[in-house]
Amino acid sequence: MKRINLIYGGMPYSVGGVDLEELVEKIADGITSAEPRWLHVNHGEGSRREALLLLTAGVDIAIIPIPVEE
Repeated sequence: MKRINLIYGGMPYSVGGVDLEELVEKIADGITSAEPRWLHVNHGEGSRREALLLLTAGVDIAIIPIPVEE
């Protein structure tokens, strides 16, 4: 997987260097946890700008895998 795009609250973000199943599990754990959990992501195009997304029950998030082109 080259990277994984996320839509969180209607805004685009991405993560790289993580397995799809690992990310799905991390998000699921975050939204079912009694304690607040944060997901480190990249925001924007070009140079990296780190952002933190709060994972909580009812959060609006979509996962969009971007496969490596062969």
